[in-house]
Amino acid sequence: MMQSLFERTAEQIADTAHKTSRTASAVADVIQDGVGAARRATKQGYYAAADLVDDAKRRVQRHPVETVVATFAVGIAAGTLVSWMIRRGRLHNKAERCEKAESSCPSS
Repeated sequence: MMQSLFERTAEQIADTAHKTSRTASAVADVIQDGVGAARRATKQGYYAAADLVDDAKRRVQRHPVETVVATFAVGIAAGTLVSWMIRRGRLHNKAERCEKAESSCPSS
């Protein structure tokens, strides 16, 4: 009776060790696949960025005036957007301070 209990326990331990080994192997395979996919994505991103830089260089060489005008327009638009966001934030903060103080703030 005691011998069969030890045998069953030994079999269970061996079976569990085998399953654990298979699981560890599967996890290692999944990690290796993920690393491979990340490397491929990094290479593709690098090549895409290099192509983008090369295209930009060619475009600037072919159309220098249009490039300067477009860059200037984007800069003006970005500056306007940032200025608008800052102004909006200040007005919002001023309104919050007025509500907290419960005083009459001059309206602007």
